[in-house]
Amino acid sequence: MSAIALLGYGKMGKRIETLAHERNHRVVLCTNETPERLPSDTEVIINFSTPDSAVDLIRLGLQQGIPVVSGTTGWLERLSEVEALATALQTAFLYSSNFSLGVNLFFALNDKLATLMAPHNAYKVSMTEIHHTQKLDAPSGTALSLATPHLKAQDLKGISEVPKDYHLQITSLREGEVPGTHVVNYQSTIDEISIRHEAFSRDGFALGALLAAEWIIGKKGIFTMSDVINLHP
Repeated sequence: MSAIALLGYGKMGKRIETLAHERNHRVVLCTNETPERLPSDTEVIINFSTPDSAVDLIRLGLQQGIPVVSGTTGWLERLSEVEALATALQTAFLYSSNFSLGVNLFFALNDKLATLMAPHNAYKVSMTEIHHTQKLDAPSGTALSLATPHLKAQDLKGISEVPKDYHLQITSLREGEVPGTHVVNYQSTIDEISIRHEAFSRDGFALGALLAAEWIIGKKGIFTMSDVINLHP
């Protein structure tokens, strides 16, 4: 049993809280605010706040020597700053754009696909991601993570919302209560190859965040979900 602080108490935070109790953890704080200090018995922080508040909330935990697991997206231009702070303070930090076991297996499959397709210039890569209408960032953090190996493998200049030479097109759709769907597509003039992941609920994301929080307690360093579920080659 662990003492968990939930910084960010939206739909995901509330689902994590429910699953945390089911797994016999204590949730010592649930808030959308930035507290002056965290409860002294906090063993780990799970951060699913907003892009604007993420860095301040992560820093608050790290400065108290508390390991932080963060799934907030939309702030990654400051990721190196946060990782440097965690290293300097000799605590632990884990960021993932998506904590779902299925998505992280999909990441590994996606990396392999990028490598396999690199020599085949007849195929043009594109992506589609679909999320609920409350999703703040577009493309999603998961889509950006999926894009990285393809940008490198195809030597592309960047990401575009519309077809553009030497760019990876990512189409971002916001529909109803869709938890998350991601499709990576390679198309030539004669055929196409696609891989797809579709989440049916938020439970996979919430459970993965809890597994990461359980795993990181007592550790020091910078980690990803690949460390948690041992996906390293």
